[in-house]
Amino acid sequence: MKTWERWTFGLLAVVVTASGFVYLWMRYVLVADDPFAVVNHPWQGAMLAAHVLASPPLILMFGIVLHSHVLKKLGARKSPNRASGLISFATFFTMIATGYLLQIVTGEGLLLLMVVAHVASGVLFAAAYAAHLLISMRLARAIPGGRSEAA
Repeated sequence: MKTWERWTFGLLAVVVTASGFVYLWMRYVLVADDPFAVVNHPWQGAMLAAHVLASPPLILMFGIVLHSHVLKKLGARKSPNRASGLISFATFFTMIATGYLLQIVTGEGLLLLMVVAHVASGVLFAAAYAAHLLISMRLARAIPGGRSEAA
């Protein structure tokens, strides 16, 4: 995996995760002072826009990382980073599917199911990917003189 791939994917993952969590907080936790308000916070629309606009580049980078990193590592049986990588890999697809379905589903019950599945898979992805990065950094420090290929 090239350095630019690692950094670009990581940066986009942070932008998508942060904008998603901030939007979630604004949409479902905050309460507007005005009972006729359409949004709970003036930045709510901007956070949703940031989340939706940063997601396709993240998906593109996932495809690049899939080719340069994930497919090569799927065959490796012994890796201290395997579990976090597999969880990141699996939850990414649920996150993508529910994210797109959120934009077209109109039924109230199905919409609630998509929101719960999207948030749950997003939280799991963010946690697993963060763990994957932390383990990678620990492995890189353990190997004298460079990056670990176990990442």
